[in-house]
Amino acid sequence: MTPAHQSLPMAPIVWALGLTQIIGYGTLYYSFGTLAPHMAQSFGWTEEWVYAALSVSLLASGLVSPISGRLADRFGAARVMSFGSLVAALALGFSAMAPEGVSFAIALLVTEIATCFVFYATAFTLLVQSAGSGASRSITHLTLIAGFASTLFWPLTAFLQQHFDWREIYLMFAGLNLFVCVPVHVLLARHVRRATPVRSTPDGQAAPAAPVAPVQHKYAFALLILAFSLLSFVMSAVLVHMVPMLASLGLGAAGVFATALFGPAQVASRLINLQFGRGLSQPMLGVISAAVMPAGLLVLVMTAPLPAGAAVFAVLFGMGTGLSSIVGGTLPLALFGPQGYGRRQGVLSSARLVVSALAPFAFSLLAGMAGPRAALSAANGLDDSAYTKGVKTSVPLSDATVRERAAAYVGSRPRPGSILAWKLAPGTGTPDGRTAVVALTAEAELPMIGSVLRELGVSIRISVESSARSDLQP
Repeated sequence: MTPAHQSLPMAPIVWALGLTQIIGYGTLYYSFGTLAPHMAQSFGWTEEWVYAALSVSLLASGLVSPISGRLADRFGAARVMSFGSLVAALALGFSAMAPEGVSFAIALLVTEIATCFVFYATAFTLLVQSAGSGASRSITHLTLIAGFASTLFWPLTAFLQQHFDWREIYLMFAGLNLFVCVPVHVLLARHVRRATPVRSTPDGQAAPAAPVAPVQHKYAFALLILAFSLLSFVMSAVLVHMVPMLASLGLGAAGVFATALFGPAQVASRLINLQFGRGLSQPMLGVISAAVMPAGLLVLVMTAPLPAGAAVFAVLFGMGTGLSSIVGGTLPLALFGPQGYGRRQGVLSSARLVVSALAPFAFSLLAGMAGPRAALSAANGLDDSAYTKGVKTSVPLSDATVRERAAAYVGSRPRPGSILAWKLAPGTGTPDGRTAVVALTAEAELPMIGSVLRELGVSIRISVESSARSDLQP
């Protein structure tokens, strides 16, 4: 793929895309988790239903992504992004004016479909169409700039909702897309029109051969799809819920401060990679990204509600997602070359979105299920042996008392709106006579398509296991 005809050098193109990516991700993605409770309240929905509507919309976006990739290859990524920004602005406006839940769900569906035309996959394609095989460095620079999207829009959205209704905020966001992103993308479309398949780099030399032999493309691409899909599931679940998740852990304002570290951590990881990672292979960079994110979650679980632990979590998770964004653009280019890059990005985006479409909904359901609280209740279920053997340093438990207390607690709690049934699962009990373990299984229903799935014999089952221990203080 040669660079298309252009009169702009790469630096202004990268900066222009950086601006539109900040606005795009900030208004269409990062703001949703902060505004979702108010959306649910205005339509009389539970939060689970709002996130279910988001999950269905992400699924639809995933199905459309291969089309956006082919269109970017055929007509030029800048033109596709111009169209996407216009649709996104209109969809945000319609969401803000939706009189009831169904209209909002339809507008949200269109909004998420628009994202596959304006987010990283299409922006990376534009850079590859501009710089050919030499686009990797420009991709890293773009992710470096766009990493500030969460840093700006999480606190900005939290500030705006103190003074405005979510509908007014969405109208402001629609204006940003209409009056900033659309003109910038149209300007870029005038200078980067179409990519033409050729076998040379921007300096006229022969393009380097892709390291993956053509006969192995299908196998290597399948592994790439699997890896990116798993990473996207984790990121989608956590990022959409980050602000309310930290608040539910008792962090309050400290949680908002911690989220502000997420963006700089993304940027820091990209700067470190830019300065010191030149000799690092792209597959190894992906491994590092995949290892850092669960490490951050582990720190959060072990330290909550300490603000310092939340800060470490935000930094580690931000660094992991920052590296993941780079790998998402550079690894396919490094493995397969620039030929057909837009189509590959479309397929990768489709797989990631389809697999992770249920992540926000599933996370919301897990957060609303009674597992953690049932475990806490069961941890206080004193076994009869305490009256003859004493209690020592913690409340003595038995399998029977744990199951009894957990069953009583779950039976007394109303089910979340999208849970059809739930029950205690095998594994509920105590492994050591001191720790209560409560396992729950539930059958969930997605709004709008739940009845269709039931007719097809498809059910969504969620399992959650929690543990707790009541230590006694002298």
